[in-house]
Amino acid sequence: MPLFPLFADLAGREVLVVGGGEVAVRKIEALLQAGARVRVHARDLHPALAGWLAEGRLQRLEGGFDPAWIDAAWLLVVATDDGAFNAGLAAQAEARRTLANVVDDAQLSSFQVPAVIDRAPLQLAISSGGAAPMLARRLRERLEIQLDPSLGALAGLFAKHRAAIRERLPDLTRRRRWFDAVIDGAVPALLSAGREADAEQAFTRMLDPDAIAPAGGRISLVGTGPGDPGQLTLAALRAMNLADVLLVDAGVGDAVLALARKDAPRELAPEDPQACVTTLVAHAGAGRHAVWMRPGDGFRRPPFDRVAEGLQRLEWPCEIHAGVAD
Repeated sequence: MPLFPLFADLAGREVLVVGGGEVAVRKIEALLQAGARVRVHARDLHPALAGWLAEGRLQRLEGGFDPAWIDAAWLLVVATDDGAFNAGLAAQAEARRTLANVVDDAQLSSFQVPAVIDRAPLQLAISSGGAAPMLARRLRERLEIQLDPSLGALAGLFAKHRAAIRERLPDLTRRRRWFDAVIDGAVPALLSAGREADAEQAFTRMLDPDAIAPAGGRISLVGTGPGDPGQLTLAALRAMNLADVLLVDAGVGDAVLALARKDAPRELAPEDPQACVTTLVAHAGAGRHAVWMRPGDGFRRPPFDRVAEGLQRLEWPCEIHAGVAD
C-alpha cells in the first residue's frame, strides 16, 4: 500500500520512544533536532541517551510500561528487540489513533521515517515504503553528492523575502516565472561560490519593479511518444512542468500526465486542430504558457504538422518538442 508523504511539525510536541539502544539514539537525535519533547521508556540507556537525560533534553519514564503514556504522545517510536512486546505496543497505539513507527518492521508501523537529505530549510525525503531501506539510503547518498550544499541558502532567501515577493508579484503566473528566472539565473551560482552577500544583492535587484518583466504568453507543442515516461526528453518534461495550462489529447496516458505540473489546469483537446489553435492562442493572449500534448509523433504528421505554421501566421511562434529521446 502506498504511503502518504508528509512533514510533521513536532516542535514542542510530545513523542514517546520505547527502547534505549543505538537505534533509539538515532531516532531520538532526529526528534530532538526537530524540537520534539521526547519521553523515553527503557530498561537501560545508551550512554548518549544518559547524557541527554542529564542535560535535561529528554525525560525518562520509570517502572513498567503504562499504555496511558501513549495517550499523551503525538507519535510513538518503538525500538526494542522484543517482537511480541513491539507488536503489543503497535496494537495499543492503533487503538488510540496514535501513529507508531516500529523500527525495522514496516507491517507493524503506521508511519515510517524516510532517508533525508538536509539542506535546511529545504528537506528531501526518500522512502521505499519499508521494502528496501538500503536502496533509499543509497539514493540519498547519490543525491547528497549531486545537490549543491548552497540549496539551503537559496531556499532561505526565498523565505526571507517571501512577503516582498508576494507584494510585488501578486499575479501567480508572473510569480512563477520570476521564481524560474531566479532559479535559472546567477543567484544559485553566486551562493555556490560562497558569495552570499552578492547573491542577496542580485536576488533583491530582481525584485525591483523595473526588473520584473510582464508575463508574456507562450505556446509549446509536445509529442509524448508511445506512452513510456522514460522516453520523454528533458525539454519536453520542462515544458510540461512550466505550463500554466495543459491542452491534452485523449490518447495521452496517465503515466505521462503524472509527470506534468500538478496544479496546472487540464483541458481535453478538441478533435479539430484549428479549434486547438484557437484555444492555445486564447490562453497565450491572456499571458499564460499553454502546452498542447499529443501522443505518438505529436506534430510531425498531417494535419498536425501545419499547426506551427498556423500559429506563426497568427504571430504566435511556438516551441516544438518531439518528447521522445532518440
